[in-house]
Amino acid sequence: MSNTKLPIHVAIIMDGNGRWATSLGKNRTYGHYIGSQVVDSISRYCADIGIKYLTLYTFSTENWKRPKSEIRFLMSLLKTQIKKKKELFKENNIRFNVIGDISKLENTIREILSTTIKETKNNKKLTLTLALNYGSRYEITQAVKTIALDAKQGNLKPENITESTIENYLYTKDMPDVDLLIRTGGEKRISNFLLWQSSYAEFVFFDKYWPEFTEKDLQQAIDEFKIRKRRFGGL
Repeated sequence: MSNTKLPIHVAIIMDGNGRWATSLGKNRTYGHYIGSQVVDSISRYCADIGIKYLTLYTFSTENWKRPKSEIRFLMSLLKTQIKKKKELFKENNIRFNVIGDISKLENTIREILSTTIKETKNNKKLTLTLALNYGSRYEITQAVKTIALDAKQGNLKPENITESTIENYLYTKDMPDVDLLIRTGGEKRISNFLLWQSSYAEFVFFDKYWPEFTEKDLQQAIDEFKIRKRRFGGL
């Protein structure tokens, strides 16, 4: 396919797993499991068509408010799925990455994440990033604190702080801004996800739940992106 106006960085809020499962009369956890399988097909498709960065909102800082039983399942699912997806990453030349405050996750999960990041660091086709225990306001707050500390210690002059300076203190400092942000599940908000990085992103919302999302839907969003006129504040 042509790469004309293909987004470089696609970010997805994978919403609706629990609601989809409930609509079928099943436990919410079933929706999370099926949703984790959709990640495989979407990641593979992105790698195949030339998308360079795919960032998935996997677990937010607010998700800790959910029932403890659901959180336990999500953490267990994360462990098993990352192990299983290593082969997918290797076969499709996908580099694995994580953003967020993973210090709050249990040691075994952090070890699996770290190992997978190291083992895929030389893959070039697609960078797949999971936003885990991620919140954009927290990310920006931490960046401001670190910038203030560096200024206090004399390593940074306040008058020299630019947008690029701030970007270098964010989790995403090695990634381009988001071009296309997709949300499934019918909601039309971005829920504290990549606020800075999505300042000029194009948004596409789907009513269908994440477990129902297909490569065809992703292509529909990309086709919509291609006909948008991105002015970045200009004419």
